[in-house]
Amino acid sequence: MLNLSNNNIPDSVKESSNAYLQELVNTPKGAHVLKRWLLGFFIIFIITLFLPWQQNINGKGYVTALNPAERPQDIQNVIAGRIEQWNVVEGQLVRKGDTLVILSELKDEYFDPQLPTRLNEQLQAKKEALSSYQAKSDALQKQIEALSNNWQLSLEKARNKVKQNRAKVSADSSDVIAEQLQVKIAQDRLQRGLTQEKQGILSLNEIETRRLKFQETQNKLISVQNKLAISKQELINSQIELNSVNAEYAEKIAKARSDRSSALASIADGQSELSKLVNKQASVDIRRGLYVVRAPQDGYVVKAMKTGIGETLKETESICTLQPVNPNLAVELYVNAMDVPLIQQGRIARLEFEGWPAIQFSGWPSVSVGTFAGKVKVIDMVNSKNGQYRLLVTSDGGNWPKQLRVGSGVYGWIMLDDVPVWYELWRQLNAFPPSLKEAPEDETKDKDTSEKK
Repeated sequence: MLNLSNNNIPDSVKESSNAYLQELVNTPKGAHVLKRWLLGFFIIFIITLFLPWQQNINGKGYVTALNPAERPQDIQNVIAGRIEQWNVVEGQLVRKGDTLVILSELKDEYFDPQLPTRLNEQLQAKKEALSSYQAKSDALQKQIEALSNNWQLSLEKARNKVKQNRAKVSADSSDVIAEQLQVKIAQDRLQRGLTQEKQGILSLNEIETRRLKFQETQNKLISVQNKLAISKQELINSQIELNSVNAEYAEKIAKARSDRSSALASIADGQSELSKLVNKQASVDIRRGLYVVRAPQDGYVVKAMKTGIGETLKETESICTLQPVNPNLAVELYVNAMDVPLIQQGRIARLEFEGWPAIQFSGWPSVSVGTFAGKVKVIDMVNSKNGQYRLLVTSDGGNWPKQLRVGSGVYGWIMLDDVPVWYELWRQLNAFPPSLKEAPEDETKDKDTSEKK
């Protein structure tokens, strides 16, 4: 390791250097030159501090496709199977519907080559059984209708009697209420008479008359109450008779309905089994079409996940990767959460792609070399797993390199407003976030306003 301590410097060297500096300072011409150089550097430094500097927010990411349908996708098989034949090689361009892989069956329940015919025979037998249960159900329904008609005739008579008794109870109840009122009136007159008798207004004979009237109203109230109780008992008896008619016919109809319900249950079970057979028949037809795995869109076969002949695949297992042709490229950048409020859709960005030499002056994009222009297209509403927010940047009218491929690394700068160099230095030293001249506009409100217009 290099040792720069004064102990290792020869004394002759130290003496000569000290003598040179002393001579430069003591010499008027040397001191004047030194002062001019220092003054020039100071003036340049001051001027540089007031030069405009464009603030920016940097982030890292990679090249992707703007449309999710144009991003690399894993081709998966829907059913489990065994690879019988590969029809493509890696790197091959395929068109939508081209055959990629041919599979064979693994489950023994689908081995029978006559399985569709067998399922069709089961369907016909099940339909005939359903027809028989339906005929039985119709016959029981007619029996229930006949019992219901007889029931209505018997009920009509019992209901009429119940109505008569109910009307009688209502009338007797009115009499009871009227007599209760008479008792209350007689009691009040008796009380007033007793008071007036003490005052000498009424005679004793008048008091006795009112007392007798009160007793008569009480007796009459008891009589009408007894009459009301008898009416209620008759109403209860008529209701019991009505219920007995209901019970007799309800039992018969319940039995018929029970038999019909059994028939309907058999029909429901048969329809369920019929639906399962129809579903299985359709599934078998569709499953036989899934033995051939086809390309969902135009693209390049990038990588085969399963190789060789005879390998088995599980359901939804990836077979290969397909990169769609001519994707609409975009850059996926990730920025810190505290910088997201300063970014709006439409902000200009400068991008540096991996593999393209570039000299970037983040504050002076006009003198940068090897970078490409972009525009912020999408800002995610929620953060990603790494805690940062994702931006999608598209080309800003310029031509990005044709050699770009999805997945290439990118380093980007989102350009903000211009500030003096001294302000940017002060901000960086204090770790303050970038600033804006005005608050960013709400993108959602802008969209709603434009739609209303």
